Amino acid sequence: MIRILFAGSPETAKKTLEILNGAKSEIGFEIAGVLSNPPTAKGRHKDLIPTPVAAFAESQGIPVLTPAHLDGEARDAVRPLKADLLVCFAYGHIFGPKFLELFPFGGINLHPSLLPKYRGCTPVPAAILNRDKQTAVTIQTLGLKMDEGDILEQTVVELNGTETGESLLNYSAEEGAKLILEVIKKCNSEGKLPEGRPQSGEASYTGIITKEDGRINWNESAEVIEAKIRAYYPEPGCWCMENGLPLRILEASVFSGTFEGTAGTVLEFSKRDGILIKTGDGILAVKKLQRQGKNAMDYKSFMNGARNFIGTVLV
Repeated sequence: MIRILFAGSPETAKKTLEILNGAKSEIGFEIAGVLSNPPTAKGRHKDLIPTPVAAFAESQGIPVLTPAHLDGEARDAVRPLKADLLVCFAYGHIFGPKFLELFPFGGINLHPSLLPKYRGCTPVPAAILNRDKQTAVTIQTLGLKMDEGDILEQTVVELNGTETGESLLNYSAEEGAKLILEVIKKCNSEGKLPEGRPQSGEASYTGIITKEDGRINWNESAEVIEAKIRAYYPEPGCWCMENGLPLRILEASVFSGTFEGTAGTVLEFSKRDGILIKTGDGILAVKKLQRQGKNAMDYKSFMNGARNFIGTVLV
């Protein structure tokens, strides 16, 4: 029976691990262990909190390894697990040749993009920001260069312009788990990792997203701002400044009407459409927002306590 080592850290990767763990008896494989990032200190007392993947694995009695670096010490910890296949999703570390040699079947990676488009760490926001009509969930072989491995399984995803970073990642985690199971089935039947197809087409790359990337530039068009709000939800989130204080914009749509005014001006409150804000090109209808230190609110609830908001110029 094939044994896998799962490498991942965030909540979305936990969803994938949950599906794999639930299917292991039916498909016929074992989860030898989990590789995840070290716990982080959080809260007033700086308690060490495990990653969502590590916490789930521990709850299921799966061995957990949390090395800070994939060095010789990490390899020595992995070796006794006798895993045949490395399965990775959102782990955030590059696997060197000595590490990959520990796995007779090699390694596979879940990457939520239509490879070779959007290699790198933020393919989901990139597809939404660019208002693409399609993306994909891809299982590829793990190689020494980032996201350049052969494609083993791939599901093309049609985008309708309502997806958020959260919803698309969640879909990718679930669909990716199904594709990983297909690869494991083939490993069981063939006794090795199946052959993949090389990537073709022009490659593009994505990088780390920071909080500052989420700052809204009201001189941009309503369409660009709306896409950014969806792409960066829930993290790092989109925000602007309201009278010197941060204001998070959590949900919005493009309004079809026209108004004159300075970009960033809060124009009107529409009970049907939301809070209307002028942009460099078009009107943004804000549906959900959050002031610093306050709970997130829908636009109607927000306006009940923000009677002087109309006319404010956001920056």
